[in-house]
Amino acid sequence: MKTAEIKNYLYIIMGSALVSFGVVLFFISNSITTGGSPGFALLLYHITDLPVGMMMIAFNIPLLLIGIQYLGKSFAIRTIISIFLTSFFIDFLVKVLHIQGITDNIFLASVFGGIFIGIGVGFIFQGNASAGGSTIIAKIICAKSEVKPGQIILFLDILIVISSIYVFRDVEKALWSIVSIYVTARCIDVFLSGGPSKKVIHLVTNKSELLSQKIIETLGDNGSIIKGTGLHIEQEKTIIFIIVELGKLRVLRELIQENDPDAFMVVIDSSELLGRGH
Repeated sequence: MKTAEIKNYLYIIMGSALVSFGVVLFFISNSITTGGSPGFALLLYHITDLPVGMMMIAFNIPLLLIGIQYLGKSFAIRTIISIFLTSFFIDFLVKVLHIQGITDNIFLASVFGGIFIGIGVGFIFQGNASAGGSTIIAKIICAKSEVKPGQIILFLDILIVISSIYVFRDVEKALWSIVSIYVTARCIDVFLSGGPSKKVIHLVTNKSELLSQKIIETLGDNGSIIKGTGLHIEQEKTIIFIIVELGKLRVLRELIQENDPDAFMVVIDSSELLGRGH
């Protein structure tokens, strides 16, 4: 197994463990929920009393079977492993080690639970995988329509929060669930790059043809090549201009390091994107 793939699985293991601790230490005992498949599993747990991990697997397996063609083989395998590890860790902590929540303060549970899950999901993203659930649904729907993935994930998270009002019979806890989802989202952003969900990349390289081809193969064909000169007019410069999603920024860094270590890359926050599907 390649070193890069070993790193991916180490990230996935760490991320799955952190998500599990967030769910067990803060959310289960306080009857609050989060987004994605852990949030859905928490609702089912409070309805059926079946293990949270088992509910996560039951929820994700049909989605993975349907969505594997949209995820790609390697990404799907890593996602399956992250889902099974998270499910195993949650049930092991609750059913075998009998670990209970460490606070009954709803504010602390929402914030620190969100932090644990946000950092955990960030690690999973670093391992080129996903935590399943809403991510898979978003990829399936986006492949069939022009709806943006972020809109689908947001809609599903809102649906989970609204459902939690019915399950917990408590509007206040639903509001705290929104807080935890927001904290999770911000932690993912900060963990991966410290900023917005997409980055503007200016890449100065002497191997523009090679890097352009690698970028097309790995990240897609949305980008531009800009011709120019250095401060000395006789120096010709080539700049590749692209927009990259947070989760793919590390892939781009590795691609550049492997193919043109002398390239110069500038990463800029994208405060607003308009046109061409943005």
